[in-house]
Amino acid sequence: MINVDFEGFRYHKPLPNFYKINNPENPKREISDELLDELNQLAKKYNFSSISYSKLSDEFKKDFNIDFDNVIIFKFLMGDELLNMQPSREKCKLMDEEFQDYGVHIYEFADFLRENGFQADLLHPLDDGLSLRAIAMQSCECIITRSNICLFKDGLHNGFFMIHTSIDNLPFKNENEMLWVEDFCSTCGVCIDMCPEDAFDENEKVLRKICTAHKEGCNVCILRCPFFKRGYDKVKKRYERMKK
Repeated sequence: MINVDFEGFRYHKPLPNFYKINNPENPKREISDELLDELNQLAKKYNFSSISYSKLSDEFKKDFNIDFDNVIIFKFLMGDELLNMQPSREKCKLMDEEFQDYGVHIYEFADFLRENGFQADLLHPLDDGLSLRAIAMQSCECIITRSNICLFKDGLHNGFFMIHTSIDNLPFKNENEMLWVEDFCSTCGVCIDMCPEDAFDENEKVLRKICTAHKEGCNVCILRCPFFKRGYDKVKKRYERMKK
């Protein structure tokens, strides 16, 4: 994910409230395959790359002091032109505009669910009380890379929005097939070697006060990463050959 929660600086403005429909008083708990397919088609209409689902564990809810279980994750990929643009404050402004353009549609997705009898509320990406990356990890469809970016199979340059909902029968996954990425990253280090700001400490952790991703939109670590240059499937095949 393109991080939006760095301390001391925000290049994303808060999203306005665009709900048009109120939550139902007695929300439904199960969704049909047909309605879920309609939601997926609606997301594709606005160029979201895919949808994932997180079923939050009781331990997770206790740790973060939240009382909802089911989360729908709407993912989008940063545009190529923007991704390859040189870091600058202007780039940050354009990144925010892209963020806002996608964000508006999240309310349409929530209204679609509300209209069909389900509770649906945006998890605001600028809420300091939530860790959207931690919720994303509960989907079992992503992993945090060495450069501290949330990698989905769709791509490394993902942004995402989330809705928590009353729907209990979403197609949740129980096992994460991407855990091998941690081992691959530990042997790679391209993001560390190519970082123009040397924004990693002696333990190879990202130093947020030095990293300029949040100030100027630097994404060298994305552009140089094998997962971006070759894609998830090709990197996995190469890793499997190396392990034989």
